[in-house]
Amino acid sequence: MRLLPQEIIRRKRDGDRLSDEEIAFFIAGLTDGSISEGQVAAFAMAVFFRDLDRAERVALTEAMRDSGTVLDWSGLDRPALDKHSTGGVGDNVSLMLAPIVAACGGAVPMISGRGLGHTGGTLDKLDSIPGYRSQPGLEEFRRVVTEVGCAIIGQTADLAPADRRLYAIRDVTATVESIALITASILSKKLAAGLDGLVLDVKVGSGAFMAGIDDGRALADSLVGVANGAGLSTSALLTGMDEPLASAAGNALEVANAIRFLTGEQRDTRLERVVLALAGEMLVLGGLAEDHVAAELAARVALEDGCAAERFALMVAALGGPGDLVEEPDLHLPAAPVQRPVLPGEGGWVAGIDTRALGLAVVALGGGRMRADDRIDPSVGLAELAGLGERVGPERPLCIVHSRDDAGAEHAARAVRAAYRLGGPREPSPAVIERFGAEGS
Repeated sequence: MRLLPQEIIRRKRDGDRLSDEEIAFFIAGLTDGSISEGQVAAFAMAVFFRDLDRAERVALTEAMRDSGTVLDWSGLDRPALDKHSTGGVGDNVSLMLAPIVAACGGAVPMISGRGLGHTGGTLDKLDSIPGYRSQPGLEEFRRVVTEVGCAIIGQTADLAPADRRLYAIRDVTATVESIALITASILSKKLAAGLDGLVLDVKVGSGAFMAGIDDGRALADSLVGVANGAGLSTSALLTGMDEPLASAAGNALEVANAIRFLTGEQRDTRLERVVLALAGEMLVLGGLAEDHVAAELAARVALEDGCAAERFALMVAALGGPGDLVEEPDLHLPAAPVQRPVLPGEGGWVAGIDTRALGLAVVALGGGRMRADDRIDPSVGLAELAGLGERVGPERPLCIVHSRDDAGAEHAARAVRAAYRLGGPREPSPAVIERFGAEGS
């Protein structure tokens, strides 16, 4: 029987279950352009309202994976492991996590993205390092992973090309929030990366795309179930984003924060908890540790003995950055000309934070994009951010604004004050809320 795009759309519109063949046919047409933009939009809307079951989600993810190149790391003598975060504010975890896992015996071919909405992007952070090549060719990517143990780069044009077209159409047709389509979008790229194990950091809270914990659980459950169903050993952590994860938000500021973390000069408590928990998950999935306790201990040792910082330095140098970045970050990272403390109107304890508003303040400073073609100022952002439960007042500002001019600093200061709610003492929010294990773990 000849397959027709409009019949596939009709069947999903009416709530029928699509076969693997129908899904593969539709994604092949999406990739080669034989299916129109209107048909893709109609399919996305049908999925948004009718959803996909677990088997359909696996079939969609695998079809999107197979729309381009699938990497093969079988020649390595180490497991290929990666992490994906659903996005947050002050989330510079990848910068520490990749070298920690590499120092513990894993290979981390990490393919990351740019900022989206109010959240920062790992590639934008790395682009603040002079000379760093965040878009190398595949051969250079392979070489650095093999020699150093980790490389953090951007998605290449031939990895899951179907996702790029489908996402662009979802973005303008109000279908971005579909958990089935989010799942396929995230996992198709990770499956194309040829991994042996994947850990997902699903964030919930005022600074996350999934503000509610039930929505976060639904996404985590879908991601773990589909990834394992597609043959990729995967687990997930539900982590809190009711406050910035690091005490800095902004590209160069987060790189500097990551370097202080790796060298032991400063480690934000919640950030350390999430980094070590994710490292533990990756090492267990890769068979590099017997259990999570042993895995987190190994990750901490890699931090304390300097091996993780060394791997980060080697990765930066191998991809074109300065060889002494870890030793002399202030010499290389761009600094904003205006740096101004933001004092609260009155003293008290931080009782609540509109974390999304802080992310948008960084975007307004020039640290993110309002349009796809906007140039980012890597020097701007918010440093020394106060966390939940912290006492603020004349001696402890809410943060330090880093801006390119006085007007931007004043605008950001107003946004920061509006984002903080003060009250009585309270306990900090949990960093790691829940774990979703790979099947059988």
